Amino acid sequence: MKGLTRDLLAIARGPFLVLTPAVLFPAMVASYRFSGELPLGLALLILLGGLAAHVAVNALNEYQDFTSDLDEHTARTPFSGGSGTLPEKPWRAGSALWLFLVSFALMIAIGVYLAWRTGPTLITLGVAGGLIILAYTRLINRLPLLCLVSPGTGFGLLMVNGTGLILTGHFPAGVQAVSWVVFFLVNALLLLNQLPDIDADRAVGRRHIPALLGVSASVRVYALLLLGAYGSVLVGWLLEVLPLSALCTWLTLPLAFQVLRQLWRSEGERAVMVPALGKNVMLVIISPLLLGLGLLFG
Repeated sequence: MKGLTRDLLAIARGPFLVLTPAVLFPAMVASYRFSGELPLGLALLILLGGLAAHVAVNALNEYQDFTSDLDEHTARTPFSGGSGTLPEKPWRAGSALWLFLVSFALMIAIGVYLAWRTGPTLITLGVAGGLIILAYTRLINRLPLLCLVSPGTGFGLLMVNGTGLILTGHFPAGVQAVSWVVFFLVNALLLLNQLPDIDADRAVGRRHIPALLGVSASVRVYALLLLGAYGSVLVGWLLEVLPLSALCTWLTLPLAFQVLRQLWRSEGERAVMVPALGKNVMLVIISPLLLGLGLLFG
């Protein structure tokens, strides 16, 4: 049983699930600033639903990458190429599929309950999120622009704004500003994590931005996404929907410059890119946490 639990946690990409509470934290704080209350039970249910969605997309990705033979062409890194569990233990493929089905069903059940409490608008957000989960690996990865923006759409525009809707009954401007910060950051995370797998992904017909344009052009796109993330905080403050203290998110700018410098110097060498990918994971986790703290104490 311990071995199965360990394998399922690997298939779910357990360490990376921290992204969900990291992006929900500023969403909940922004909602609290708007409404003056934060029901703990409802907040925990939102977090559980978000984690279920995250586990579902990771488990389905692991299963489909294994069944498409992509794993046979992939040289894994700590941040890309999947967990490696199914190539090493192919008998766990059925467990991966069941993990997807159970987590996806849990996401739907929580979503239906929250929509019953909140209203039909949440159903639209939930359906959009479900479609992204189902289509991401087999379809969206073949459509460059859609692949670029889908991760941020799921975590930012849908999950963050959905949190605001559930907790306040509205789409508060502060929550919308947070959603754009998360949108750009999560898109940047997934974009960089695709860099080490360019050759393997091309071999199975994927056409995301790195596979289409290569490393140098992808790094330029990454820089634009970071500009969008930090710029969203500034615009939110200028529009007076975020407090001045939200600019503490900019404390991660030195880390962003480190990532960019390493990527520019990497010339596509995996050994040089991988440390930059690790720093980018830190950047994407820390930035929304700082934003949430800025909102909390602003």
